[in-house]
Amino acid sequence: MFVTPEGKEIFIVDGHTHFWDGSPANQSNIHGKQFIECFFAYHNALSPADKLWPKEKFEKYSADDLYRDLFIDGPDDVAIVQSTYLKDFYKTGFNTIERNADVAARYPERFIVNGAFDPRDGEKALEYIHYMKETYNIQGVKLYTAEWNGASRGWRLNDPEAYKCFELCEKLGIRNMHVHKGPTIIPLSKDAFDVHDVDYAATDFPNLNWVVEHCGQPRIDDFCWIAVQEANVYGGLAVVLPFIHSRPRYFAEIMGELLFWLGEDRILFGSDYAIWTPRWLVEKFWNFELPEDVKQERGIDLTPAIKEKILGLNAAKLYGIDIAAKKAALAASPLAVAAE
Repeated sequence: MFVTPEGKEIFIVDGHTHFWDGSPANQSNIHGKQFIECFFAYHNALSPADKLWPKEKFEKYSADDLYRDLFIDGPDDVAIVQSTYLKDFYKTGFNTIERNADVAARYPERFIVNGAFDPRDGEKALEYIHYMKETYNIQGVKLYTAEWNGASRGWRLNDPEAYKCFELCEKLGIRNMHVHKGPTIIPLSKDAFDVHDVDYAATDFPNLNWVVEHCGQPRIDDFCWIAVQEANVYGGLAVVLPFIHSRPRYFAEIMGELLFWLGEDRILFGSDYAIWTPRWLVEKFWNFELPEDVKQERGIDLTPAIKEKILGLNAAKLYGIDIAAKKAALAASPLAVAAE
C-alpha cells in the first residue's frame, strides 16, 4: 500500500511485472545471454544509483525477492504478472505461466497471472488458450509480436492466425490483451514491435481491451494517433515511467501527450519489475508535477485524482477488482513471506 505525505491511502495495481529466469543455466544460446543483458542495461541506465542490483540477482531472483520488492518493501496492493516464454532462447522458458502461477498460489490475493500464446503455433495455440483458461482462469495475456519461433522472426496482430486466437479469447472471456509495443531487446527486431497493427486488431475486436505496453515507445506519436480513435486501447507506462528519474522533461512530454490524446482513464501504471522496483517509481510519480508550459499548451494536468486513477483505479476496472473487498481481504492476510 502507498500512503501519500498527506496520509491518504492509494490503491496500487502494478500492471506489468515478471518472475523470470534469465540465468546462464537456463540460456539455450547466445541470444538468451543477449536478451537478459539488454534488460540489465536498461536497469542500469534508468535506475537511481541506490536501486541497482548485482547482475547475478537480476538474472534470477527468488519468489521471496519478488514478494518483498512488490508488497513488503514496495507499495503494490495487487500485481499482474505477465508471461513471456522466449523458448527459442531459454531452456525452460523465460517467464512461463507455470512459473508465475506457482508463486501466485502462495499469495492468491496479491497476484493476477496472465498467460501468453503464439498464433504461429496454429491449432496448438488454440488448444493452449483453452488450457490456460481451464487451468488458471486467466483474464488476460501478454503478446510478444517480435518473439522468434523457428525461422520466423515475428508476427502481426492482424495475421489471420492471430485473429483466430482473439476470437477464441473473446469467446472464453479473456479480454485483456497486453501487447509489447515498445523498445526492442537484442536480438529481437524493432520493426516487429511496430505499433500500427494495433489499429487493425482494436477495430476488429472492440470487445477486447488492448493495453499497449510501453505506449509504443519510441513511436509515441503513432500510438497516440491510433489510441485517440480506438476507445478500447490503453497505454501501459512500463519503461515510460523510469524516465521520470533520468529524463524528467522527456517524461513530462510523454505524459502530456498521453493525457491529451488518451485521457486520464486509459493510462495504467506498470513497474516492469524486475527491471525496476515499484517503490521509487510510485513515490516519484506521486510527487511529480507537469511543467506549466506542458499543461498550458495541451490544456491538461496531472492532479492527485488523476494519479490515483493511473496507479490503480484504471487497472482495477479492467480486471474487475472490487477495491473495498480487496482491501478487506488484504487486511485479513498480513504481509509476510509464505512458506513454499
